[in-house]
Amino acid sequence: MSLKEYFLLDPDIVFLNHGSFGASPKPVFEAYQNWQLRLERQPVLFLGRELDALLGESRSVLGKYLDAAADDLVYIPNATHGVNIIARSLHLNPGDEVLTIDHEYGACDYTWDFNCQKTGAQYIHQSLPLPVHSEAEIIARFWLGVTPRTRVIYLSHITSPTALRLPVEKICQRARQAGILTVIDAAHSPGQIPVDLQSLGADFVFGNCHKWMLNVKGSAFLYVRRERQALVEPLIVSWGYGATPETTTGSRYVDLLQWTGTKDPAAALTVPAAIQFMQAHAWDEVRCECHVLLRQAIERICELSGLPPLYPLDSDFYSQMGIAPLPSSNLVILKSRLYDEYKIEVPLIQWQDRQFVRISVQGYNTSEDLERLVKALKILLPQVAA
Repeated sequence: MSLKEYFLLDPDIVFLNHGSFGASPKPVFEAYQNWQLRLERQPVLFLGRELDALLGESRSVLGKYLDAAADDLVYIPNATHGVNIIARSLHLNPGDEVLTIDHEYGACDYTWDFNCQKTGAQYIHQSLPLPVHSEAEIIARFWLGVTPRTRVIYLSHITSPTALRLPVEKICQRARQAGILTVIDAAHSPGQIPVDLQSLGADFVFGNCHKWMLNVKGSAFLYVRRERQALVEPLIVSWGYGATPETTTGSRYVDLLQWTGTKDPAAALTVPAAIQFMQAHAWDEVRCECHVLLRQAIERICELSGLPPLYPLDSDFYSQMGIAPLPSSNLVILKSRLYDEYKIEVPLIQWQDRQFVRISVQGYNTSEDLERLVKALKILLPQVAA
């Protein structure tokens, strides 16, 4: 059953782009507004005397959801903020290497480029061609890029342009044995797939709560393994730097990163409401239903284009977000016509010499939504051929 009635999305738009910014259910958005009202009614009491405990409670709920201690988590505005904290905290030397793949999110690539240029380190993109067929193939291909100079491995749990779930657990395990730090971008993971931070095994993980976890915008987390927390430096130095026994949260890591000056903490405090909404609506079942719809859509688009899928469709390389290859097309015109003529919001991706449609299927989507996309592509693709 569609959950569309719970969402604030424009009912006239077929929204197949949950992966970009997410969408929040009405009960979660109402909880968010209630926190904002509470803040405005008595901001001194709320920010000065209540907030630390409230954030601690929220982090505790998030920690249970992600299998992490509350004091190993801090709230941040978004995943890009997280990569900046970690990239700037790791004191790289000339000749050090940060290894990634050529599927990474552009804003985070820029962060590593910026910091490597300042330090003389190198940011290395290991090629991972599509299609992929197995985890072993991905790991072997990626590990070809590891050298004696590799100090950091940075990877997305689920890549943004290609919607590919990477076997980061096995890569992190191998990296730990090699003495290499691991940084994982989990922007698309929590809520879309089960995330267990202990099993994942990374040193640093940042992820969004406003995407697949259904929370409001401005909510994300940074997780750091206890033994690595001394490496982390705040982007903004504020009162937590001088925390006293009377003002400390009990964690130096949390003290340094939690309070960065006056801001609206409502999004972070709403995370438990988002988790509660998923639990109340049998989210494991919702995810499975979404995956089935997505698989069917990819199969049909591949039949339309005559192009093979870019990962095995019976695999767990994708969950609620996936890509279908497109024939060479004018993507600017295609995107405009999909929206203007068919009211479909869906991203079209140019990645290297390949073109895809990246489809997100969330609990508010229906089989009719996917049917409209397939029918629109059937009509438009011959008309926008490059």
